[in-house]
Amino acid sequence: MESYSVTDIGRKRKLNQDYVYATNKPLGNMPNLFVVADGMGGHNAGDYASKCTTETIVSEIRDSFEKNPTIIIEKAIHVANARIREDAAGDEALFGMGTTLVVATVIGKFLQVANVGDSRLYIIGKRRVIRQITRDHSLVEEMIRLGGLKREEARKHPDKNIITRAIGAKDDVEPEFFTEELKDGDIILMCSDGLSNMLDDKEIEKIVKSKDFEELAQKGDALINAANNHGGKDNIGVVLIRYTKDPEEEDK
Repeated sequence: MESYSVTDIGRKRKLNQDYVYATNKPLGNMPNLFVVADGMGGHNAGDYASKCTTETIVSEIRDSFEKNPTIIIEKAIHVANARIREDAAGDEALFGMGTTLVVATVIGKFLQVANVGDSRLYIIGKRRVIRQITRDHSLVEEMIRLGGLKREEARKHPDKNIITRAIGAKDDVEPEFFTEELKDGDIILMCSDGLSNMLDDKEIEKIVKSKDFEELAQKGDALINAANNHGGKDNIGVVLIRYTKDPEEEDK
């Protein structure tokens, strides 16, 4: 398994409030860890929220004695949420800050994911169409679920950036969890809405599957460039993971 992570300020923002983390090496009782966070808040508050949340989660996971990965991640998210709430209450400049979050780990042939907000995780398979695994916690997603909005209309809706869950928004946070079985050669893409608002799923899939970009770094940089060429209206955070089946998993 290999990974690549990158953020870009985009073409319209003065601050980069996206934060990413990726390690293929064990962290505490986790075999690997990948994070994307998209901060929000005035001045440097959004930058602080995404960075602090990510660093808190990494620290909590590294020091956890828990064995169950879902419990490890969930506890870390709750600690991060409490930290952001506490820091915001103690500093007027940080009041109202928050961040989206996607956390993922690959254990054997299974991908485990947690998300809060509208940052996303996709799986792009060699012979399968792109699939969004996470569910956006956003106003337009709720409207789609209730039948009041078509998915193709959501990308241009004036309220598309309003999220219904975020780290730091409330005293209690509700992460949503997903588990997926991976196939050899699957590419996992985690991203902030600075990518997914600029490129639709088919455009993302075309770039990731392109033979012109074999290396993950090339794919990641191509996604960033495409988002900027489409306007670059927000910061862009990307983590790419290429899953390669372990021969020892064959008989399990």
